[in-house]
Amino acid sequence: MKSLVFVLFATVLLSGCQLTRVEGVVDDVEVKLGSKSSEKSDGKFCPPGQAKKGKCS
Repeated sequence: MKSLVFVLFATVLLSGCQLTRVEGVVDDVEVKLGSKSSEKSDGKFCPPGQAKKGKCS
């Protein structure tokens, strides 16, 4: 019973984790991956077509 409670607790605890960056070498190939959430945004995103309408500065 204790092991079941521990497994459930560990599952809930680790369910909020997210892998955002991976770097390394696999079979002599350099691997570098990242998610968009890890990139720094300057906050100046303008959807397509909105700049022509003058809605983005």
